[in-house]
Amino acid sequence: MLKVKHKYIIALFALFLLSTCIDPYSPQLKGYSSLLVVDGLITDANTSYTVKLSRTFQVQNSTPFLVSDAIVFITDDAGANSNLINRGNGIYKTDSTQFNGIPGRTYVLHIRTSDEVEYESDACLMQSVPDIDSIYFAKDDQVINNETQTEEGVEIYLDSKEGDNNQYYRWDFNETWKFKVPDPKKFNFNMADSAITAVTDLKEFCWKSQKSSEILIYSNYSGQAAPIKKEPINFIATDQSDRLLIQYSILVNQYSISKEEYDFWNNLKQVNESGGDIFAKQPFTVLSNIHNVSDPTERVLGYFQVSAVKQKRKYISFSEIAGMNLPYYQYQCERIVKDPTDIPHGYESPPPTWDELYAMYCITSDYYFVEPQYSAGSNNLEKMVFARPECADCTITGTITKPDFWVDLN
Repeated sequence: MLKVKHKYIIALFALFLLSTCIDPYSPQLKGYSSLLVVDGLITDANTSYTVKLSRTFQVQNSTPFLVSDAIVFITDDAGANSNLINRGNGIYKTDSTQFNGIPGRTYVLHIRTSDEVEYESDACLMQSVPDIDSIYFAKDDQVINNETQTEEGVEIYLDSKEGDNNQYYRWDFNETWKFKVPDPKKFNFNMADSAITAVTDLKEFCWKSQKSSEILIYSNYSGQAAPIKKEPINFIATDQSDRLLIQYSILVNQYSISKEEYDFWNNLKQVNESGGDIFAKQPFTVLSNIHNVSDPTERVLGYFQVSAVKQKRKYISFSEIAGMNLPYYQYQCERIVKDPTDIPHGYESPPPTWDELYAMYCITSDYYFVEPQYSAGSNNLEKMVFARPECADCTITGTITKPDFWVDLN
């Protein structure tokens, strides 16, 4: 998720440049100014909330500068004061046993940096949010490569119930899916005695998880509260991912946001969609609800987000996709089947031994030995089968630990 975080900061910095550059401008790194970036969200969920602090960085640098020496706390309109715990690496967390957001309350984020500079957010009202009515999916396609191609897949949609004068919404989601590696490592080979034994910890099935990075917002331009119907949440190209080969889960979070926060996300979305090119669009104002207390002219990037949240989970099984006539994802995995005589050797030189063949692929070339092949009706080793680690061990790209929420449908 570090890559997503970097993309967010770069987009925020591009917004800053858009708002301050009218004439054609070529960035001069010598005069580069580091800006505070704040990423914080509190809801009414019974959990610990996180505020992340960093500073903008030169694009060619690989990592942002993390602000790990600040004092961060939240106040509300009832007079409560909640200190956030410094977890290091720019992460500050609330204590879930001491603080939870309450709809109808107003919250302010306070930050004091190590050089005694103080920042405050605007007072943010935690609005209630309606329930998600349903999550469903349908076969669809999307245009890619500058509208020259299309790819097939499924679109996941959301319906929401009507709220109390809610006009602006935002969504994010967590997706988790079960997958299987094509050539699981089933056997071990011992070079000391050439013994082949079955593995006791087969790593064939695992789970992957990923948080959404796309900005998903909605505005009800009628000005009247109304239910939301068939809002697209996530498109999955079935031949570009292994998400739908066994079973997939998506947990959607729905937030009710203010007009000001909607404008912030909308501007950030425009920058992302333009590829972050600071000359692609006309300049517009950077929207942030966080300010330097002593110097209101200082630019601060990011937004302190305050909203109640509703969640809903949807599972999709392979059997539900199988009848849609969609292309399937194919793993790009090389399966190597060899015996010693397959290895080139001199006329007077013997072929390598089984030990040498194993060492050639598993030690020198970083393959896994996955299984033996025996002569028909005997225990005579005939071939060795090798595969790349990511094709033989699911823990290379996922976790073998089943998520607590997971329910197998089949």
